[in-house]
Amino acid sequence: MNRLVEIRSQEFLCRERAALDSERRVFWLAQAEAWEQRALDEIAYHFRECNLAKGEFVKTELNAA
Repeated sequence: MNRLVEIRSQEFLCRERAALDSERRVFWLAQAEAWEQRALDEIAYHFRECNLAKGEFVKTELNAA
């Protein structure tokens, strides 16, 4: 989850720059949205991994019984 924190930090920095740099506001907001999508992808990946691990655990438990 440290990776998610880093990604969200980058998103925040881009949004902050958008607020301060009126000439390149659109660019910085686009960058922030790209970082936001990376964060969502990271969350989805984490849940897929957790579900796979949980599925393997349940399968192992059922085979042991």
